[in-house]
Amino acid sequence: MHAITNSGWVEVITGSMFSGKTEELLRRLRRAEIAGQEVGVFKPAVDDRYGETTVGSHAGSQWEAHVVPAEGDGVWEILEKLNGEDVVAVDEANFFSAELVDVCERLAADGRRVLVSGTDQTFRGEPFEPLPQLMATAEYVDKLQAICTVCGEPATRNQRLVDGEPARYDDPTIVVGAEESYEARCRNCHTLQRE
Repeated sequence: MHAITNSGWVEVITGSMFSGKTEELLRRLRRAEIAGQEVGVFKPAVDDRYGETTVGSHAGSQWEAHVVPAEGDGVWEILEKLNGEDVVAVDEANFFSAELVDVCERLAADGRRVLVSGTDQTFRGEPFEPLPQLMATAEYVDKLQAICTVCGEPATRNQRLVDGEPARYDDPTIVVGAEESYEARCRNCHTLQRE
């Protein structure tokens, strides 16, 4: 809580896949625990890459989490599962509905520190809601970069691959995956099949 205004706030950690978003989220959670703060962690039900009730990074760090539905009003379950926590973290925000913005605003208004991580762009290189809205209303935003797997430059895009080839533009927006389906790419190396 901000000492002067007695208010909470929202921190967004974003960037491409493999940029260290979840690792940074977990680092902040560890620091909050060291400071004696109560922590609540939430993840979308659709993301089971690192276990059904575990937030995990590609680097291997993990944290137990509450699972909430990502679609529609399901994200409001976050409020129902809280038990006085000072810090509330939401991983993979890009899988949640736009309702997540209102949930985060409510949590901050209640005096909580809200940590949100997720990728801000679809595999098409387009804004991935609700991250752009969260970035606009948050007090703090950190955009991380990965390394382009093609040229080694800083990467800001998510390259989805299907059988080793770039995904088609009209493929579904959400396909949960990791190294088997995605690569980090820079603007110049990012491609899409348009046909």
